[in-house]
Amino acid sequence: MSAHESDAYPVSPEMPAMFDGMKLAAVAAVLYIIVRCLNLKSPTAPPKLVYQDTALNRFLLKSCPILTKEYIPPLLWGKSGHLQTALYGKLGRVSSPHPNGLRMYLPMPDGATATFDLFEPLADHQTGEDFTMVICPGIGNHSEKHYIRTFVDYSQKQGYRCAVLNHLGALPNIELTSPRVFTYGCTWEFAAMVGYIKKAFPQTRLIVVGFSLGGNIVCKYLGENRANQERVLCCVSVCQGYSALRAQETFLQWDQCRRFYNFLMADNMKKIILSHRASLFGNTSVMLDADLSRLYTATSLMQIDDSIMRKFHGYSSLKEYYEKESCVHYIHNVNVPLLLVNSADDPLVHQSLLTIPSTLAEKKENVTFALTLHGGHLGFFEGAVLFPQPLTWMDKVIVGYANAMCQWEKQKPPCQASGQQNAGQCQEATSQ
Repeated sequence: MSAHESDAYPVSPEMPAMFDGMKLAAVAAVLYIIVRCLNLKSPTAPPKLVYQDTALNRFLLKSCPILTKEYIPPLLWGKSGHLQTALYGKLGRVSSPHPNGLRMYLPMPDGATATFDLFEPLADHQTGEDFTMVICPGIGNHSEKHYIRTFVDYSQKQGYRCAVLNHLGALPNIELTSPRVFTYGCTWEFAAMVGYIKKAFPQTRLIVVGFSLGGNIVCKYLGENRANQERVLCCVSVCQGYSALRAQETFLQWDQCRRFYNFLMADNMKKIILSHRASLFGNTSVMLDADLSRLYTATSLMQIDDSIMRKFHGYSSLKEYYEKESCVHYIHNVNVPLLLVNSADDPLVHQSLLTIPSTLAEKKENVTFALTLHGGHLGFFEGAVLFPQPLTWMDKVIVGYANAMCQWEKQKPPCQASGQQNAGQCQEATSQ
């Protein structure tokens, strides 16, 4: 054996071992990143509920068991709020149905034309009575979005009529008839839709439903005037932020990639505004003094709100706009049963904002706050491992809550349901 051969033997067995170790380390690092990014070690649990111990709430939790059962998202990706949010944003829902509705046009006092789609029930309601879901979608959304279509189809099959507001300017094939698009908290169009439903169906009771920005609008609408709560059985708000003023600072942070989401939503809002450029900027209007260059270069919703949106209603500052258009100043006036739903891993709604619904539920007996560990922003997908189911936990919980409220209303004594007798008379009647 030569000297060269003897020198080579001690080295060569170590080299493959070294490379194998590096491969294992790389694989371990990738797996670690995947586990961390997908939150695979995160547990599943029932929603955290904040509510007062009342007869109604006890009946609710018994009649709507989905609120007390474990929410289990798809195993491989469902524990990531980012992926839940991204899937909702890109696909909306899987196997989305195509419910058939009638588009309604309502002239507004300022010359705008509100539109909503009306869908009749596909079955009798379990109580045998007439109920209508009045639905307000998320920012820049309308009745043709997949998550709205899925929810409407499910609600129709459960015996509910559905009326879905199309946010002013959101439908690409509907031209504006005044220099105004929807804003964060303007309730005019939603109020017009509800007024039409009340007049067209005098026997119906209303279930008010709002998604994201729509949740802010419906809660503000109900709290603005006590008369707005007439014939309203209950209200459900999902994934709203409650206070735009408190949220604006969090939207500029990179925590949970919130600044990136802000950019994406601003880009979508910019496209909506520019698609109606002729109606908004073409003639003498409130928009004449808008700085179009600021709109073109805007990278955040706050910049668009300051240069364009607040001027639709004559607000002097961005602070005033956010203060006046947020439901946080009105929601305490809502006295009908109210379910507020949020997800702890929602990348758009900062954790600090969730003290608003939690505190409200602690103070008001008609409010229930449900906080899930997972679900993202309007995701709440369910499924075994990889592929989500067409219906989400969100769809089921809204309809389940509505069913429970309808059943509670049906079993109440007539004096409580009608509100025509005082509490003493009602107690006397029920004791006989």
